[in-house]
Amino acid sequence: MDDSRRTPSYTIGELAREFEVTARAIRFYEDQGLLAPQRCGAGGRQRVYSQRDRTRLKLTLRGKRLGLSLSEIRDLVDMYESPDDTVPQLTRFLATLERHRLSLEQQMRDIRETLGEIAAHEARARQLLAQAGSQN
Repeated sequence: MDDSRRTPSYTIGELAREFEVTARAIRFYEDQGLLAPQRCGAGGRQRVYSQRDRTRLKLTLRGKRLGLSLSEIRDLVDMYESPDDTVPQLTRFLATLERHRLSLEQQMRDIRETLGEIAAHEARARQLLAQAGSQN
C-alpha cells in the first residue's frame, strides 16, 4: 500500500506533546468514551490514535477551556461527527450553547463586581498608607 494514502495515526505521547496534556489525561478521556484508539502490539497494550481521535481530543480540550462539562463535551463532539442538518441535534446544540453563554455571562458579571470591590479596597488601603506616611 502506498504510504501517502495511509491515514495519519498518533501515539499517546505524540498527542500529549502536541496538546500539552499528560498521557494520563488522554487515557481519562478514553475512559470517558471521548476517544477510541485502536490497540496493537503484544497484548494490545499500545494505543494508536486516528485523525478522528486527534480531532475529538482537540474539541474536548477546547470544551474544557470553555468550562463545559464532560457530558456537554461528549454531546457536542458526537454532534460534530453526525449530520448537522437534523432539527433535534441543532436544537440540542443551541440549548447547550445558550446554557453555557448564560453561565459565562453570569461569571463575567461576578468577576466585574469582584474587580470593583478589589479596586475599592486597594484605593482605601492606599489612602490609609498615605495618611500613615504623612503622620510619620
